[in-house]
Amino acid sequence: MLKKLKVKFVCFTMAVVSLMLCVIFATVYSSTSRSLEAESVRMMEAIGADPFRLGSPNQAAEQVRLPYFALQIGPFGEVVASGGGYFDLSDTEFLQEVIGAAIRDGGDTGVLRDYDLRYCWVRSRNTSCLVVADMSSERATLRGLLEVCAAIGAVSLLAFLGLSLLLARWALRPVERAWEQQRQFVADASHELKTPLTVILTDAELLQDPETNEADRARFSGGILTMARQMRGLVEDLLELARLDAGTARRERTELDFSELCAQTLLPFEPLFFEKGLELQSQVEPGIRVRGDGEHLRQVEEILLDNALKYAAVPSAVELRLARQGRNVRLSVASRGDALSKEELKDIFKRFYRADRARSRGGGYGLGLAIAGSIAAEHGGKIWAESESGVNTFIVELPGL
Repeated sequence: MLKKLKVKFVCFTMAVVSLMLCVIFATVYSSTSRSLEAESVRMMEAIGADPFRLGSPNQAAEQVRLPYFALQIGPFGEVVASGGGYFDLSDTEFLQEVIGAAIRDGGDTGVLRDYDLRYCWVRSRNTSCLVVADMSSERATLRGLLEVCAAIGAVSLLAFLGLSLLLARWALRPVERAWEQQRQFVADASHELKTPLTVILTDAELLQDPETNEADRARFSGGILTMARQMRGLVEDLLELARLDAGTARRERTELDFSELCAQTLLPFEPLFFEKGLELQSQVEPGIRVRGDGEHLRQVEEILLDNALKYAAVPSAVELRLARQGRNVRLSVASRGDALSKEELKDIFKRFYRADRARSRGGGYGLGLAIAGSIAAEHGGKIWAESESGVNTFIVELPGL
């Protein structure tokens, strides 16, 4: 798929470049042709006004001079006089053919293609003057221009082909990463769903066994209920991520007291930390206000606290801080635990990533921090993690008011 996309990108780029070059070269060729034609006609009109006047060798030319000859024609079509230093004018039959062709063409100016000549009629009361100019130099100029344009076009197309290949590789790199992440996401989601589904199917089959006693039936029913709840939690997290990615999870943002929101969110976690042997400490600066969705911001704090509850070393203290940081607002949750490497500090916000794969399913699915990062980005903020001296700190920074 990506290869086809690259080919389409290169083909489209080359088609656009080819079209632009064709338009540019056609414009240059057309304007040059018209300019040469206009110069030739001006020269012939000037000659027709005084066809047999001779110029001096040192006289500066006022216009382009081309090989020409002039025929002065009487009222009955006879050649009264002829002149021009570039042609042999002794062949009267040829001259009559040229005059006849110019008359048949019917215009004041035109091209006699059979003779490769351009003509111009300059008429007076009693006589008419036919000025004829050779077009070979004009044709040669246009042919040279075509050759130059063809050479420039070929070199330009080769250069743009190489550039478009590099550009396609650069432009599609995010698509490749997104595609690979999507494939990994689907594989991880399938893996996470496979285990609870297997447990549910196994327990359901055992429930249908008539030899299963009541105690085992109750245990199997409890296992099915537990796995179903875990699957529901996973599906809800996946749907939340999908809504955040699509932008459909956005709600009306209002100005709210972030300090009060953080204090309220802390309350239900205090007994949970106490039961696990952890101390929950907080330093919330009062009066901090932000613009956003209260439920989403509450969800971010809950994710950070839940992450600390699962992975903090026991016994230890977990500290939540909320303070102003310049124009921004910074929320952080710090806890002691296994140190995170530089790679883990980046990867931990990826979907389905867990620093310790050996943890039990109670450790979560690796979606919480990814959801928190998407919510922070939706509010114009960012999230990152730091690990120093055995303390892991997760920080969310949002625009303040």
